[in-house]
Amino acid sequence: MKNMLKLVAMACTLGVVSTPLAAQEDSLSDVAVPQNAVKLAGDVKAVKTVTDDTGAERTALVEPDLIVPGDRLIFGTDYANTSSETVTDFVVTNPLPSAVRLAPDADPELVVSVDGAKTWGTVSALSVTEEDGSSRPASHADVTHVRWTLATIAPGESGRLEYPAIIR
Repeated sequence: MKNMLKLVAMACTLGVVSTPLAAQEDSLSDVAVPQNAVKLAGDVKAVKTVTDDTGAERTALVEPDLIVPGDRLIFGTDYANTSSETVTDFVVTNPLPSAVRLAPDADPELVVSVDGAKTWGTVSALSVTEEDGSSRPASHADVTHVRWTLATIAPGESGRLEYPAIIR
């Protein structure tokens, strides 16, 4: 189980992919983005119920130590524009580790892929092709990637992107 946790944490840390939209869209190829302008750092936290000294229970984000199927995690990516230039249309893509599924209460407007980052949309707008060729509506368990497009990141601006996941 600890090996699974290490794989999940590694996938979160190393799996963050970022590109300026200009790199993906030929029509925007004249848009210049300073190289290494945006720094990214990924992490994963376990959602646990903890009891304080007074006996009151609260929900906390903690470093995962032992995780089991059904446990809830929060995958996060911190970003910071370390340049003196405004960065526009910056895309951050996170592949979901195979050991997790997107939580059903994830933001319904979250842009996702269910086919390995080939097509994008909200879960409710996507479908999955079954082995027999039939099609069905996509579910949170089908999500392979999540993606955010940051319209502008001002010099010195920073923020955090998150999505909830459940251990399969």
